[in-house]
Amino acid sequence: MHTQTLILEIGIAVGLVALVGVLANKLRFSVIPFFILIGMALGEHAPQIGLIDLQFTESKPFIDFMGRLGVLFLLFYLGLEFSVGRLLKSGKAIVSGGSIYVLLNFVSGLLVGWLMNLPFAEMMILCGIMTSSSTAIVAKVLTDLKRTANPETEVIMGMIMFDDLFIAMHISFLSGLVLTGGGSFWTVASTSLLALAFILLFLILGRKLVPYIDKVLNIKSSEIFILIIFSLLFLVAGFSETIHVAEAIGALMAGLVLADSQYIKRIEQIVSPYKDYFGAMFFFSFGLSIDPFSLGGAAMWGAIAALITIIGNLASGYFASRFAGLKRKTSFDIGFTLSARGEFSIIMANIGKAGGLNPIIQSFVVVYVLILAIVAPILTKDSRNIWHGIFGGGLHAKDKQQANPVKTLEALEAKSSEQIQVDKEA
Repeated sequence: MHTQTLILEIGIAVGLVALVGVLANKLRFSVIPFFILIGMALGEHAPQIGLIDLQFTESKPFIDFMGRLGVLFLLFYLGLEFSVGRLLKSGKAIVSGGSIYVLLNFVSGLLVGWLMNLPFAEMMILCGIMTSSSTAIVAKVLTDLKRTANPETEVIMGMIMFDDLFIAMHISFLSGLVLTGGGSFWTVASTSLLALAFILLFLILGRKLVPYIDKVLNIKSSEIFILIIFSLLFLVAGFSETIHVAEAIGALMAGLVLADSQYIKRIEQIVSPYKDYFGAMFFFSFGLSIDPFSLGGAAMWGAIAALITIIGNLASGYFASRFAGLKRKTSFDIGFTLSARGEFSIIMANIGKAGGLNPIIQSFVVVYVLILAIVAPILTKDSRNIWHGIFGGGLHAKDKQQANPVKTLEALEAKSSEQIQVDKEA
């Protein structure tokens, strides 16, 4: 072991991740598949060039820890962005469309798990993988395609929020089923109920403490401000882990509580770079843990599951557009956009890995995520052309006007936040 090369190895790892990120942006693809692929290309089968070990043998524990931090920051940031008030404001159309979206994708997971002849625990992990849309990819695609002000975008974002709510509940269930080693029905039920109680109690008490937290955060020093935020994040995540609730749930809860803070914008600005950096290392470390030669057994099932996901999401998009009173062609926009899979599918798979479940889950999620992270944005870009190619008709002037809105995703979210604040004051 050459301890003097530790920092050099980490520097090389970060440099390679940055390099493929630049390449992804040049090609206008999601960066997530590139981060995973560069990790897979190195790792176990990579050569050693002098003192430089491209298998990252010495630095891998540190890279894995950075990946673990990536999960915490991703879930924490998700909590900051989440708004129960906004979800309720979105109305019946979002709840109805979101429920059908979750149901169809969860049933798809049951179907694929049954076809693969997986045990119950692995099947539940698979259901989570296939139900977890990628918030990061969806937001990026909507922004890149300049569709953020389109009428279907509010439906998409509402359904994403509903899906995120399901993810939180499902992770709490998996904590009882997988992370405690399974056991009897009562063991699983008690752990799941403990997780649910932790979530509800933390939300109730946490929101009452927000005014006091704001007093503590009323400081000009960025150094002290970020130390307070990080201490809250790690303390809550660490405490949740000690009571057998996934640390990711603790991070999500910390974000949900601070979402009501008057300093929410300052918190987001400070946390966002850490989320991006450690999130990238999360995907890279996940790729490092995968042996490319082990994917053969899961390649076919991953491809089948990806196809089923796209079909199921088109169906959920159809119902969501109907409930929202939108034109039928927007069902393709909704369905293709929501088909993207990424960070949360991998988090679900890592729960299975932590619980010592069948390693085929890891191979499956690699194939599944890579396909949908690449294909879904492409289908979304051509969704209108695909619709008109199947059902006829050209792209009308109104559609062209919708394709180039002047609003941004940030403006759309700000408008929703302002409306929620008005509702609270009322």
